[in-house]
Amino acid sequence: MLKWAIIFAAIALVAGVFGFTGIAAGAAGIAKFLFVLFLVLFVAVVLIGLLGAKAISSK
Repeated sequence: MLKWAIIFAAIALVAGVFGFTGIAAGAAGIAKFLFVLFLVLFVAVVLIGLLGAKAISSK
């Protein structure tokens, strides 16, 4: 998912350089959404991993 966020960010940068503002804005919006989604999923997995490790070690 982070890969797709980086791809859309690159598309937004290239489109912005060439003056395609509509495409740049759309690609930037998608990149922001995917990055936030990736970040939320990453934090959730880290928390589940930490809580799971504590539950296993306490037995």
